[in-house]
Amino acid sequence: MLLGHEGLPVLRRVAEDKLGGLYWLGQKDILNLRLEKGDACHVFLAVQIKDRTMHISEGVLSAPVLVTGAALTVAGVAVGLKKMDYEKIPQVAVLTSAFFVASLIRVPVGPSAVHLVLNGLLGIILGWAAFPAILVGVALQGLLFQFGGLTTLGVNTCIMAMPAILCHYLFGRGIAHRHSGVAMALAFACGFFAILLSSLLLALCLIFTGESFLQAAKVLVLAHLPVMVLEGVVVAFCLAFLMKVKPELLGATHAAG
Repeated sequence: MLLGHEGLPVLRRVAEDKLGGLYWLGQKDILNLRLEKGDACHVFLAVQIKDRTMHISEGVLSAPVLVTGAALTVAGVAVGLKKMDYEKIPQVAVLTSAFFVASLIRVPVGPSAVHLVLNGLLGIILGWAAFPAILVGVALQGLLFQFGGLTTLGVNTCIMAMPAILCHYLFGRGIAHRHSGVAMALAFACGFFAILLSSLLLALCLIFTGESFLQAAKVLVLAHLPVMVLEGVVVAFCLAFLMKVKPELLGATHAAG
């Protein structure tokens, strides 16, 4: 529904009570609600802590941020497709499905909820192929569940794919060639760091859009602390299983990356 100016005083009071001047609203509840400069926030975020904290909805970010995100995603997908072997397509498809389903797993945190991302896992196994995999997953999430939007597809992909690539180079060799104890610790660090970096990139996108989003960016990073730990545990168990049943998968992927 679209709210008029008569609803602003009530929303402002709620904002001040909940997040010190910022209140998180979903795209389904409010569209393009903008306040005059000098208010608590000139845009009520379409990013939902309640339902989808890692996706930015349309109408929130500035044009330069959107263009930059789209350009980085195009470049990353191009590199990923160039490096991806034909035999690797089924593997990429399976992990894309895992990434897609992970977003549907909600973890209650206080009055809100966070969800798994598994971008660290995709980065370790797929390398640069994580870029096209995440792009497809984010696009399907947007089309089927209205997570994010068409104009923010590049930014949302970049937010999750860039940490995946970084984790591939930081942790891939250690996980593939160390003994189980060290490998498990590195796998946990991979999952934790991937979400930490994704939340920081998301916060930076908001900050570069406008200084009024600074407080929102801080809240967003703090809201992801529980899922950082959970993601680390999940990635550690997944990679421990792969090291037992198909260890060559990890070594071959890192060598190819």
